[in-house]
Amino acid sequence: MCGLTGFFSLTQAPIPQASHTLWAMSRLISHRGPDGEGRYISPDQRLGLGHRRLAIIDLTPSGAQPMHGPDGKVMVFNGEIYNYPELRAEIGSRWQFKTQSDSEVLLAAYSLWGEACLTKLRGMFAFVIYDPNDQSLFAARDAFGIKPFYYAVIEGILYFGSEMKALMPILPEIKTDRIGFSEYITFQYSVTDQTLFSHIKQLLPAHALRADGNGLKIKRYWNVSHKVNPNPDPKWWAEALRERMEESITLHLRSDVPVGAYLSGGVDSGLTTILASQHDISARQSFHGRFTQYPGYDESHYAQIVAQKAHNQLHVIDITADDFRENITKVIYHLDQPVAGPGSFPQYMVSKLASQHLKVVLGGQGGDEIFGGYARYFVGYLEALLKANIMGEADQFAPGFNEIAPNMGVLREYIPLIKQTWEKGLFGPQHERYLRIIDRSADLAGEVRLDMIDYDHVASAFGIIYQDETVIEGERPFERMTHFDFKCLLPALLQVEDRMSMAHGLESRVPFLDLPIVELIASTPTAVRFEGGRMKQMLRRSFDDVLPQAIFDRRDKMGFPVPLKEWWAHDLKDYVHDLFGSQIARERPYLNADNVLSSFAEAGQFSRKTWGLLSLELWHQEFHDKASGYKNMLDDEPPPFSTSHILSDQYAI
Repeated sequence: MCGLTGFFSLTQAPIPQASHTLWAMSRLISHRGPDGEGRYISPDQRLGLGHRRLAIIDLTPSGAQPMHGPDGKVMVFNGEIYNYPELRAEIGSRWQFKTQSDSEVLLAAYSLWGEACLTKLRGMFAFVIYDPNDQSLFAARDAFGIKPFYYAVIEGILYFGSEMKALMPILPEIKTDRIGFSEYITFQYSVTDQTLFSHIKQLLPAHALRADGNGLKIKRYWNVSHKVNPNPDPKWWAEALRERMEESITLHLRSDVPVGAYLSGGVDSGLTTILASQHDISARQSFHGRFTQYPGYDESHYAQIVAQKAHNQLHVIDITADDFRENITKVIYHLDQPVAGPGSFPQYMVSKLASQHLKVVLGGQGGDEIFGGYARYFVGYLEALLKANIMGEADQFAPGFNEIAPNMGVLREYIPLIKQTWEKGLFGPQHERYLRIIDRSADLAGEVRLDMIDYDHVASAFGIIYQDETVIEGERPFERMTHFDFKCLLPALLQVEDRMSMAHGLESRVPFLDLPIVELIASTPTAVRFEGGRMKQMLRRSFDDVLPQAIFDRRDKMGFPVPLKEWWAHDLKDYVHDLFGSQIARERPYLNADNVLSSFAEAGQFSRKTWGLLSLELWHQEFHDKASGYKNMLDDEPPPFSTSHILSDQYAI
């Protein structure tokens, strides 16, 4: 786990101020790699690669980067390749290995198989490999978007980095992008490759990039398929899932340093924690954050139940309003751009706690999107079931109502969501109803200038993903909901996972996001996934002897709740007024400052509106208002550095 930066000239021209630029970019992600720093600039000044190392596998200096191969290729890599021992054995004598690192296995795999190596990798990664033989640069990002990769093309030069802030010094201007703004206001995350910054794009999950004298080419190398295996036996599916989950946990525990776990008190993190402790007796430390000042925000009781079952030591941090006041600007800085909900703040605090004890943690991210853990999925399934029974199409896809009726009480607290979903009728274009559910822009009509939103783009981008017939045939609303969230919401949550852990030099691993698991679940019949009308029923069937029943039976899981309503009304009332009452905040072109303050005064529990507005203002303060400071970093004199590392010395490149 590390951070990478660099640049590559798309023309034959050398890059001006190459050394200064690479140093400035690398400094901005130093938090990602406290164990080492490496930089390489090619003799012709057309290529620069920077790397910050967090040593997890092969702790010796031989694992340092940039890494050079015997054929002249040079690589920087961020992430972990969990199946590197198996790949190393497959490569065999075709490569003379000089280290024990997964990084060298990746470099060897690309040298032998080219882009086809991507189909062999199990892990989380973003990497860049330069080939001097054809003067091309190749970059790729893992299938799920666990590890980040951002880039910008400025005056014929491709700049890239693990975080957007690494690109700030080279931007001609720091400006809000209208498309990125439209997506943020609508969804609170990006659904395309555009970010909130003009000029900066993200390489999407499961995509690869090639740059050479002909320019830039980007293509998708993997896509999840929802082609259903019609096997109706829930027991068979449960056994298949358990086998794959056990294997994934084993792979994700590979490390030369101790591994712990985040533990929220829910199904996903609880299952991950217990399985890890069963596979590795040294994986016995868990980390939890709680809010005890106001009732309804403390889930530590459930975390303790899991910790006892796993024989874990549970480390708990009490998070306060003072912690928020002290750390929220750091949270926004590390996020690069605000995404998703307020869970990033407590995630930052728990990651800080974990980093004081170890360097690697496992998390349960991805479970809701894969297994159908959101109530809106149940609403969509209920509608599809109703329609199928009315139309006489109820087969294995839609069982009778008697089967799901006992569990429909879970929707009681989601009646407002059901009203919103069906307010314009049933059985019409289902994608329109789902867009209404997840579209948050209407809720901001009084605070944000909605005329700045490109609704045509938003609707088009949403439709392209949601209605993609190449991965899902027919209506199948449950699969389409989960597919959209898997492609769009999940990468946003993974951005939080990556940034909040790496802010403290901590590696976060997500065992649910393993290709065999995802591909298995995508092929599972809906009736099996929602057997008995229960959300996450496959996990229950597969691991009912592992996870305590009290965790499976919870109906109050909230997803790291933060007492924003109470804080805005009491502890942080002055903070909010000072923030939005400032002259610079009142002059933002997209805000109505008076209405913003009113919305904080009237905020409901778990208010995403106020979180979104606060995050946007802090983002502008941190990046837009400090633009000159980033640009001035190019004037700083870089320290000397070697252009080679251990592999290049051994191979005498």
